[in-house]
Amino acid sequence: MKKNKKFRIGKLFTYNKDTLDYKSVSYWWVSILFTSVFVITGIAFFLYGRYSKINRLTDYEKELLIVNINTNDDFSQEKLVEMLEDLNVKYPYIVLAQARIESATYTSRIFKENHNLFGMKQATLRVNTAKGTQYNHAYYDNWRESVYDYAFYQSRYMSAAKNEEEYFYILGQSYAESPDYVIALKNHIQRHNLRSLFN
Repeated sequence: MKKNKKFRIGKLFTYNKDTLDYKSVSYWWVSILFTSVFVITGIAFFLYGRYSKINRLTDYEKELLIVNINTNDDFSQEKLVEMLEDLNVKYPYIVLAQARIESATYTSRIFKENHNLFGMKQATLRVNTAKGTQYNHAYYDNWRESVYDYAFYQSRYMSAAKNEEEYFYILGQSYAESPDYVIALKNHIQRHNLRSLFN
């Protein structure tokens, strides 16, 4: 009769019912098996995330995805106002105030070099038009892509706002870094009569 083998924790064995014996399993093929399973699972999760993200798009986001962006379009506030109206952005005078404050009235480095009107960071959990990150902010090929990105942001995170005050509240809680951000927006809207720029 064969002597009983010592079993060590963490070691793998196969059992031979004909010889009533256990045989130690070589680790090299086990490690290959686990690595393969890990890689395949990772790829599956990545593909599922991409697929499900597209399927979770709102109708508004799907419409924005098929737009043709004119990359040779110089910026002006009049064009921005027109675009906000064309996209049917909610509370466009608030969004315009954000653009003016975040871009230091269209003079900041983030706006001039990143084409980023709203001080947006590159999004990871929603559809976006950013090409990457530069100076710790999203950058775009042109200013219109920045507006589309804000529209995606608004569609995804601001749709719950039922009125202007709720919109301001959500901005104060999730968008702003300064505790006085909402006050600054309200003052800017009033001082520059931004409501009058929209129908």
